[in-house]
Amino acid sequence: MDSGAIRRRLALGTAVLAASGVLAFAASGTAQAASAGGCAGREVRALPFATGVIHVYKRDGYVCAVTVSRHPGAARMMSVSVQARGSRPVVDSGRYRYLAGPVTVHAGHRCVRIKGSVGGNSVGSGWILC
Repeated sequence: MDSGAIRRRLALGTAVLAASGVLAFAASGTAQAASAGGCAGREVRALPFATGVIHVYKRDGYVCAVTVSRHPGAARMMSVSVQARGSRPVVDSGRYRYLAGPVTVHAGHRCVRIKGSVGGNSVGSGWILC
């Protein structure tokens, strides 16, 4: 085998390896974003209720929440609200098929209150993450 053929095979192998690494990185980021509903950070609470669950995430002083329906499909009224103590709540409300949110606030070291609903059922956290 001449040196030109070796270089071509080496370049091809490097390109395939680089492409597979990029695809693996993109796929893991997509899966993480889908599981978080668009929230960054680690999940610190899950607030279940009859028709859905609120997932709460925290990262670098920011708190993010999404309300996810237990029975996605038909659009229905859904909401999620995050309020840092001493601030007004940030709300996402409307007719959605799968989830409401994400809603993010900068809480720093303050307590937050989380509320959410799907259809006629709802849940509220009280002051948490103090």
